[in-house]
This record gives sequence, C-alpha cells and structure tokens, in this order.
Amino acid sequence: MMDQAKTRRSDAGRDDLRIGFGLPQYGAMVRELDQIGEGVARFARQAEEFGADSLWAADRVLAAVNPTVGYGGGDTIPWQLNAVLDPFVALTVAATVTERALLGTSTVNATWYPPLLLARSLSGIDVVSGGRLIPGFGIGWSPEEYQGVGVPWKGRGARLDETLDVLEAVWSATGPVEHHGTHVSFPAAHIGPRPIQRPRPPIYLAGFSPASRRRVARRGDGLLAVAAGTDVDLAAVVVEPLRLIRRMAETEGRDPASIGVVLRVNPTAGQTPDDVADVIRRARDEADVDHAFVDLVYQAERGVDHALDLAHRTLELARR
Repeated sequence: MMDQAKTRRSDAGRDDLRIGFGLPQYGAMVRELDQIGEGVARFARQAEEFGADSLWAADRVLAAVNPTVGYGGGDTIPWQLNAVLDPFVALTVAATVTERALLGTSTVNATWYPPLLLARSLSGIDVVSGGRLIPGFGIGWSPEEYQGVGVPWKGRGARLDETLDVLEAVWSATGPVEHHGTHVSFPAAHIGPRPIQRPRPPIYLAGFSPASRRRVARRGDGLLAVAAGTDVDLAAVVVEPLRLIRRMAETEGRDPASIGVVLRVNPTAGQTPDDVADVIRRARDEADVDHAFVDLVYQAERGVDHALDLAHRTLELARR
C-alpha cells in the first residue's frame, strides 16, 4: 500500500510533499442547507484544479450541550460542530467531481458502524473514485456520541480491533468470506464490490493513548497525527510518536519504514495562510512528513469561497 501511495505522489509531480484540505462539511461553510452539496462539489473540484493532492472528511454525529468531555479536552464543543455533513456523502460528492485527488477520512469513528456496512460504504467510495480512498479510523472522544448511536463506550478499543479484522477479511478476500467474533458474526458469503486498491486500501489510525499507538504498530499503514494551531511542537506530535510506533512495529516483525504519517493541521481563527504554510514546511523539514492536510473550519468564517481562497493561498505559500 505504501508503494502505491508513493507512486501516486510521483504521478502528481510532487515527490517532496503532498498537501490536502478538509472538505466543507461543517461550520460557516454549511450554513446554507440548500447549498451544501454544491459547496462540497465546488470546493473539491476547484481545490484539485489549483493543485490539492487530497481531500478529507471528518465524522461527528452530535454536539452535546453539556458534554462529559469537551472538544480538545476542554469543557465545551465549538458551535462549528453543531451540524456536520455525513463523511461518506461528502467523499462521494468529491469523488464524482475529481479525477486525481486522494480521498481520506480523518477520522471515521469506526466503532459507531456495523463493520459490514462500514466496509460497503468505503468500498463504494474507492470504486467510484477509481481507487483513491485513504480510510483513517479512530474511536472518538465523546461518550454522548456513543450513547446517541447505541454503542457501548466501554470496550471501544476491542470493538475497533474486531472492526479492522472484518474490513481486512472483506477487502482482501478473493472468494467467500466469513467472520465469527465477539461483536459480529456472519457465515461464508459473497461480499462485493471490493475496493479497487488491492489487496486493500491503506489504513491509517488515530489516537494518543499507548494502546492506540500499539494498534498502529501492529496493523496500521500509518498514523493520523494532529497539529492543533500553528504554534505546535512537531517533535511531540509527530517525531516521537512515529519513532515509538516504528520501534514497536519492528518488534512485531514489520518493516518500520512501511508505516507512514498524515498530519492534520487545525489552524485557529485568525491564523493566516502564512502561519499554516510555515507549519507544513516545518513538518516536511523537521519531521519528515510527506503528507499533510489543513482543516479550514475555524479559519473559513465566510463560507466556501473564503475556504477556497485560504486553501489556494496556503498551497502556494507551502510550495515555495
């Protein structure tokens, strides 16, 4: 999978750094409900035209008014997360209006979904996009969201492991597949269509806990890292975690160099394209990051056109 990713980057003519952007799923970018589909399509099409290498979707199902755990460890959840377009819908729209950009999830909370339905949705995106999917998974941080989707909060790590087992089996199989586990079982069956990418799309995993990082080392193709704001310690969020994960991967008998990283940059309101471009360049030079993407939700306060302007300027500055 990693060799395929490198080939795609070479085909794009940018061997040093791949740069992408989050799709306009939430915040000020989706205030006009009758324009959401057009906004996602326009952003995806124009971002690819001016050189974006990837487009990304996030996953939220509710924003609790009085959360047990607030966003980013705080006490509240930002208003921008009050309404979020379904990630599978957003990526399908993007897939139909683009030809080259990779399509990623950062992150889909895999434990919210029945594994076979998750496999089907993501396989469909890979198929309709011609094999451009980068599935990124996590387990979320909101107990209220687990309550809302009817999935137990306790045991979510084990549930993710079994979900990954099912995805691996369904996506990699060449014939009938079956699974008998703790949370889901099904008899031998034909399941398709399978993803275009063979034996399966590369799987990236998020998480900050020791257990999450061990999971990346055991079975991930890469780590989903996060830079909150632009004044970020890249050693803490990328270099040291990746070094640890690769060392653990080696003890698991895996090639440590096969584990990559995608850095999500979350600028805050008021931070400029220059600020964001500087983080991306530092990530390349100081942390050996070869793929980063920017979530514009807190910057793009005036909607999709504003997001496109910010994305274009950020991309030009980052590639200087």
